[in-house]
Amino acid sequence: MGSAEESRPARRAIVFQRPAMLRRSVSANLTYALSVARIPRRAERIKELLSMVGLDGLDRRPARRLSGGEQQRLALARALARDPAILLLDEPTASLDPASTKAIEETISAVAASGIKVIMSTHDLGEARRVAGDIVLLHRGRVIECASATEFLNAPKTNEARAFLAGELLV
Repeated sequence: MGSAEESRPARRAIVFQRPAMLRRSVSANLTYALSVARIPRRAERIKELLSMVGLDGLDRRPARRLSGGEQQRLALARALARDPAILLLDEPTASLDPASTKAIEETISAVAASGIKVIMSTHDLGEARRVAGDIVLLHRGRVIECASATEFLNAPKTNEARAFLAGELLV
C-alpha cells in the first residue's frame, strides 16, 4: 500500500470562463480559498496573490463589485492560492477588454515560468500565439494535431489545422 502522499490527487486548480464570486470581499475570497486548501491564512500570502494578479489595494472591495477583468484575476488568484502543480484555464480572457486580457496573459506567462503546468482552452489565435508553448487542436472530441505553438502556427500538418488557421470554422 502506498503512502498518503502517493494516493492524493495531483495538486490542480481550475479557472472557469465565468467565475463565481463569493459574496465577500476580495480578501475574504482568498482567505476562503486558502482555508479550503488547508494553507495557513496569512495576510502576507493574500498580499502576494493580489500583487501577482495586479489587484493590489483592492482587498476590502466587495468581489462582486469588481469589473469582469478584475473578477477573472481574482479567480486566478483563488486558483493559485491552492498552490497547484497544474492550472486548468477555460477561456480565461473570453469577453474581456484588451487591458484585462493583457493582464491575465501576463499572469499566465509568469505562472507558467514559475513551473506550474498551465493547460488552457482558447478559440483566440492571437492569444495562442502570445502565450502557448504547445497547441493541441481538438475537433469533434478528437485530437487533430499536436505540436509546438511555432510549428502548429507556421507549418500545420493537417487540413483541419490549415483551415482553422485560415479562419474557416470547423463544424
